[in-house]
Amino acid sequence: MRFRAKIVDIACIQHFTRVVSTISKLCKTCTFRLTPGKIYFILSEQVANGGVSMWCELPQANFFDQFQMEGVSAEDNEIYLELVPDNMSRALKSAQAAKLVKIKLTKKHAACLTFDIELPSLTNQSRTVVHDVPVNVIARRLWGEYQEPAMPQFDVSVYLPALKTIKTVVEKMKNLSNFLVLSANRNGDMTLKVETDLAEVTTLFRELEIPSWSREEESGVSQSDRDTDEMAEARVDIRKFSQFLAGQQVNPDRIICNIVDGNILHFFVLHEDLSLQYFIPTVAI
Repeated sequence: MRFRAKIVDIACIQHFTRVVSTISKLCKTCTFRLTPGKIYFILSEQVANGGVSMWCELPQANFFDQFQMEGVSAEDNEIYLELVPDNMSRALKSAQAAKLVKIKLTKKHAACLTFDIELPSLTNQSRTVVHDVPVNVIARRLWGEYQEPAMPQFDVSVYLPALKTIKTVVEKMKNLSNFLVLSANRNGDMTLKVETDLAEVTTLFRELEIPSWSREEESGVSQSDRDTDEMAEARVDIRKFSQFLAGQQVNPDRIICNIVDGNILHFFVLHEDLSLQYFIPTVAI
């Protein structure tokens, strides 16, 4: 297996750093998947056991000036690595004013992603900073555990309100309860609610925009049978929801929230350079 890539454009370096920073705030470890056309950050905890899942894909041409890889074989031209995204984020933070960043898969004491960062200098001598990010190579037989999750058969789909607004509301609610109930209907009404022994606090958003989904994307959802005023809801760990909101360093264009009533929240982050899906399972009362 071989992998080497280079980023020269400073805007691309900074954008890639923001993406990795977002991922580092959403998970402690993840799978870094490399293919000739795209790179992926994948988290596949068992949703049935209360774990969150994440699927983020980036067209490599949007970020890298050079990108070369050889997978495990000609037939399976991919590489799967397990890593701590915070380590990658820290390496890239020293590259915010870099002339170029080189990334390659190396073997030192163990497998590493090595970041060679060339920094500007007042003299003719270039300054280079090297970071080795430890990785574990995932065997081919385990790749089946890291497939793109299917679009859930949601009951209601809405665009979230402005990220800054909803983050402020959730941060305040987090001080009152460990759990939050998010409800919405097909009219664009959405509520966030927390309950304690002494009080119930609800925030209502009205006239949110409803996404347009094709029949194929709806994956067989029979929304026509659902009354437009009927609320679908999900009770989730408020810390996981807050973590998702706080992690959005990439300034997404929009965020779609799909609700599978009583089962799961599915978030679809829309951005021109990447696609990010995030799944939070419900918590029983």
